Parts: sequence; C-alpha cells; structure tokens
Amino acid sequence: MSHLPADLLVVDDSAANRVVLDRQLTRHGYGVTTAADGQETLRLLERRAFSLILLDIEMPGLNGLDVLRTIRQRHSPSELPVIMVTARIQSHQIVEALGLGANDYLTKPVDFAVAAARIQTQLALKQAHAALRQSEERYALAAGGARDGIWDWDLAAGQMYFSPRWKAMLGYGDDELLPRPEEWFTRVHPDDVQRLSAAIEAHVGGHTPHFEHEHRMRHRDGSCRWMLSRGLAVQDADGRAYRMAGSLTDVTESKVSDALTGLPNRTLFIDRVRGALERGRGPGDSAALAVLFLDLDRFRVINESFGYAVGDHLLLEVAGRLDACMRAEYARTSAPRDYTIARLTGDEFAILLEDLSHPGDAIRAVQRIEAALAEPFVIDGDDVYATATVGVAVRTARSDGLDRPDALLREANTAMHRAKALGLARHEVFDVEMHQAAVARLRLESDLRRAIERDELRVFYQPIVSLQSGCIEGVEALVRWSHPTRGLVLPTEFIPIAEEIGLILPIGAWVLRQTCRQAASWHAAVGDDVSFTVGVNVSSRQFLGPDLAGLIERTLEETQLPAWRLKLEITESTIIENPDAVTAALVQLRSLGVQIAIDDFGTGYSSLSSLHQLPIDTLKIDRSFIERMNADGAEIVRAIVAMARNLGLSVTAEGVETEDQLTQLKHLGCAEAQGYLFAPPLDADVAAVLSLREPVLQYAVRVRHGSTRRTLAATRPALVGGSVAAAGGRRG
Repeated sequence: MSHLPADLLVVDDSAANRVVLDRQLTRHGYGVTTAADGQETLRLLERRAFSLILLDIEMPGLNGLDVLRTIRQRHSPSELPVIMVTARIQSHQIVEALGLGANDYLTKPVDFAVAAARIQTQLALKQAHAALRQSEERYALAAGGARDGIWDWDLAAGQMYFSPRWKAMLGYGDDELLPRPEEWFTRVHPDDVQRLSAAIEAHVGGHTPHFEHEHRMRHRDGSCRWMLSRGLAVQDADGRAYRMAGSLTDVTESKVSDALTGLPNRTLFIDRVRGALERGRGPGDSAALAVLFLDLDRFRVINESFGYAVGDHLLLEVAGRLDACMRAEYARTSAPRDYTIARLTGDEFAILLEDLSHPGDAIRAVQRIEAALAEPFVIDGDDVYATATVGVAVRTARSDGLDRPDALLREANTAMHRAKALGLARHEVFDVEMHQAAVARLRLESDLRRAIERDELRVFYQPIVSLQSGCIEGVEALVRWSHPTRGLVLPTEFIPIAEEIGLILPIGAWVLRQTCRQAASWHAAVGDDVSFTVGVNVSSRQFLGPDLAGLIERTLEETQLPAWRLKLEITESTIIENPDAVTAALVQLRSLGVQIAIDDFGTGYSSLSSLHQLPIDTLKIDRSFIERMNADGAEIVRAIVAMARNLGLSVTAEGVETEDQLTQLKHLGCAEAQGYLFAPPLDADVAAVLSLREPVLQYAVRVRHGSTRRTLAATRPALVGGSVAAAGGRRG
C-alpha cells in the first residue's frame, strides 16, 4: 500500500517513544526527524519545512499546547497539519488543542495502524487543500479519503455519494451500487450495525467531535473486511447537521498483525500454517514444513529492570533479527521457499518454514537464530542480551496426526516447554514422549486445581538442630500433596506447575495458615520460655504478589502466633531478580516482627557487598555445598559462616546427611543444621512430640560422642505409639 511522500517531525520528551515511532514511520516510507522538547521543535521549524508534526501534549518546559499556539501563528492547519499525542483520552487538553487548530489526535500507547491511517489522511487532506482550494465542499471535507474511499451523505435528501475507491474496496465497479445509505449499511456485519448507527447518531447529534468507528463489511467475494470509517458533520446556522462526509479505510491487516512489530499475529499465522498444510497434501509432495515456537528467556526481568519501552524496543530488534536469519537461511537455496514470522503474544514468536528439503533444515535454522540472538542488542546506549528457548514441530509427507495447524503450533509449544525444563537458551524437537508427558502434566494440573478443596495437601516439618547443644531450635514447614492415586507427591513436581498456572498464591496462603495454626498450638503448650521458630517458604511470585504483609498480619492475628516465631524463607534468586522491590517488601515484613531467612544461599551469585543492607536474620547454605564438603564446598561454607558472623546473622546448613559433614560443619563454626542425618520431614504430631514436648532434646550425647547413627526420628518412637510418620524427599 503506497504512501504520500512526506517529511514528518516527531516531538516527544521520551527517547523510547521517539525511537519506536521513528522506526515504524521510517519502515513505512516516511522521512522522520525527531525533537525532544518544544524549544528544539521551534528551532527546527525555523530552519526547514515539514509535511506533518506528531506533537506530544505533555512535555516539561514549553509544552505541546504552547508549541501549537506558536505554529498556528505561522501556519494554518491545511499548510502544516499537527496531530497531538496524549495519554489522556477526552481530556480538556484535547479539546483545547482542537480549539487551537490541531488537526487530529492520537492516544498512548499509539496503535500504529490507526496512527498510519490518520497521518495519511491528514497528508492527503493537505495535498487536496493545496490543489483544490476552490473545489466543492465535499472534497474539502473528505479529501482525507483520497488514499481510501470517500463517502458524502446528504442527510436531508437521504442521498449518499460513494467514490470509485470506496466501491472498489468492496469489490464493485464505479457504475455499480446506488447512491443510497442502504448500500453501506446492508453490507455491514449484523453484529456491528447497531454500534455503527449509534456512533453516527452521537456525532450528528453533536455529542462527539468526530465520527470514528471500526466495523466489518461484506466484500463482493463473500469475505469480511475490517473497515475504519471516519467523518465530520456540517451544521447549518441553527446547529442542525445537514451533511456528513468522510473516509473508509481497510484496516483488516491491522486486525491480523501485531501492532508493535507489524508481524502477523496468531490468527494470521494459523491461517498461513493451514494453507501450507493443504499445499503439502498434493500428490507426490515430499517436502517438509516446520513450526518453531520461540520464547525469550528472562524477558520479564528486562521489562522490570529497564522499563516497558526498552522491552518493546527489544522485541522490535528481535523481530528484525529473526527476519534477517530467515532471509539468509532461505537465500542458501534457489528452490522456491517461503517462511512466516509471527509475534503470538508478549515475548513469544512463531516461525513457519515451508518447502524444507529435509526436516534437519529446521534445526539448522534454529541454530542460525541462536547464533544471531547471542550478539548483544544496543538499546539507548546499553548492551541488552536476549536468548530464546525454541520448540520445533515438523510435518513431512509421511506424518500422521499433524493435519491441523493448531496441533502443529501446540506441539512446537510443548517442545519449547520441554526445552525450558532442561535449561534456557536451547531447543528441543517434539516427539511422542513429549505428547505423553504433556497429557500427563495436564492431568496433574487438573488434579492440582482441586487439591485444596479436596483437602489433599499436607504440611510436614523438618527439625533444625543446634550443633552446639544438640537441641532442636525450630522446624521448616514443607508441603506435600497426598494424591488419591499417586500417593505422596513432592513439591519439586507440583510447585512449578502451581507457579505457572497461578495456584501458588492460594497454596502458599494455605501452607502459611496451616503452619501458623500448628505452631500456635506448640507455643501454647510450651510458652515463651522455649525458643523455637517455624520456617515457611515463600515463592517469588507470592513474595512480590499483592498484600503479602497483610496476609501474614491477618494470619498471625487469627492464629495468635507470636510474630517472632515465624521465619519466612525466600530464595536468593528472588532477591537477585528484583532487588529494589524485595528490599522494600522485607522492610515491611520485618516491621511485623517476623524473621527472614535467605534460602539456597550461595547458588545465586548475589552481591555480598549489599547483603548488609537487607533486613534478614538467617542464611541457609544450599545443600549443594554441603554435598561437596570434601571438595571446594568446605571453603565456601567457611566464607559464608565468617561473613554471616561479621553481619550478625545466624547460619543453617541444609541437607546434612553424614556424620562427616556434621563434624566439618561444627569445626567451621556453623550454628544450625537440618537434614536426614537428624530427621526427614515429619508429620505434625511427631514433630510436636520431638520438638516441643521436651523443649531440650538431649541429642548432645549423639552429637558429641557419635555413638550411634540412628536418626533423631528413630530415637523416639515410643513417644508416638511406636510409629514415626515421615514425608520422603531429600530435596525439600
């Protein structure tokens, strides 16, 4: 679709907004100059002429309205069109801008398809004014439709003019269609007629400054096209509208393309896959096709660290590199081949590769993409790195069960998730085992959604032992799922699913309430004289979710558990990914009186220099270092213990399973430990007996003399009727 040649001036105090508009407009053939403020805008206008200005209303210093006043002193609206850009829909500023002579306005975030239509309409209007200044009122009002279709409605006579282009857009010749409004309305989709009529009546009645409406219209070939109709009414001396004219723009492409990147969206991509599958069913066809499903790794962190404007800029750059990769890959062969790149949603892209001579060609294309994304993206002077995890689904002439485009895309998505589970920045090809695993996961997900209401979750407690006295200082609460057919399911299997499908918040709240209720009963039994804490793991999503502090405060009040007995455990990776938000949340939580522990410490490579700024009480050394105590783990543990001592923090070693590990930890000065050497996770009754019935359990004998290898749980069976309930799983 051609554009009128034009030099545009984009004025916005946001560098990110200027970059996005510059890229989009340049891609569509416009010459673009940018300005960061009002003073720079006026200086540019003194030196050169522009075809049209996109002018931000809200800017520091000389704002957009002040700049517009100055422009209108020198140029009329027809000489220099100005489109105002604002984030405030129907605000007094828009009304004031229109009163000062603004030609039109756009709202943020800018929908580029609409923006392009409005820019082209104003440019066409400007051209028409210059060439047809003395022509009929119809062309003066609706010259904006020079690019698209023009309509002119004589409201009093009930007659309507449709330009040749208006008719051609719907598949009709210039000598077809009668000059009546019915020719328009009878072709509008039945679901859209009422809203279209209401929009016209509102404008004719003087309730809206412009008429603008998107609706579907039936093409002569039977297809539906999305149309954007815009217009203005002319009023007589008594304020009654007697004429209305405007333009009709085909915006079907914007409905099947991504507004940010201009790539096809999911709807168009599925249609392209469907067409490729149908073409591949021809007799003798031996070519293969493939669908690649790409998900950018850690894109949420980029958005939160640099802002959404940088995130959008990165998506544009990624789209460009993907296109360059595919063009380079397909340029390697002279065979007629095609590809489609789509942005599905957020940071997800899909690529359709057609006419592959061999399924392995798809892997070569993925490798080219991985190499291209490995290079940094330079955005606003910063190097930003973005890798992608890719799933691949291939269809050949001999493939079965891949005759539906949605199935092919779903299988590529399944392969991508398998790749994510194995590590980021990699790719996997879909196979039957993946399908079976995906079905099993869906069943598990369905069961998990009903686990809370069916009372299938259980909380177990693993003791935390003082290495100096051998006494239990506290417990860590660990959730288990008592599945009706699978038995006890460990959190490593169902917590990631809960995170993904949004169940982690209700599960986390349930575990918190159950643990606090149990701890309150222990506290009532032993009073304040016995020191013990209960640790509750808090996921990243739960920690940074809505009103965690409020939930904890309400739970403590409801259960009457003293706040100092509750210790919240957050992972080191949570702190690294969201340092500012986490620090603020920690301060708020500490104000409630609860304790804070950093779980899995040492695995996240956090900045030790900033550790003293966090309001925390305990570091829990990750079990991986305890397992390597005979290698380099001992030195890491020594460093963590020394650092914690200097910061006044306690240290707990996780995953202690051997006497040798225990001896080394005591030698290194570690204060507390937990693990299977002492006890597995125990049910509430056993934990209550072991931890609280006798406030000081005499394990000092075993710890000091090492006379037996019996676990803590196995030494007290008589206290619970000769049986000990335990929840397996050495990984939490």
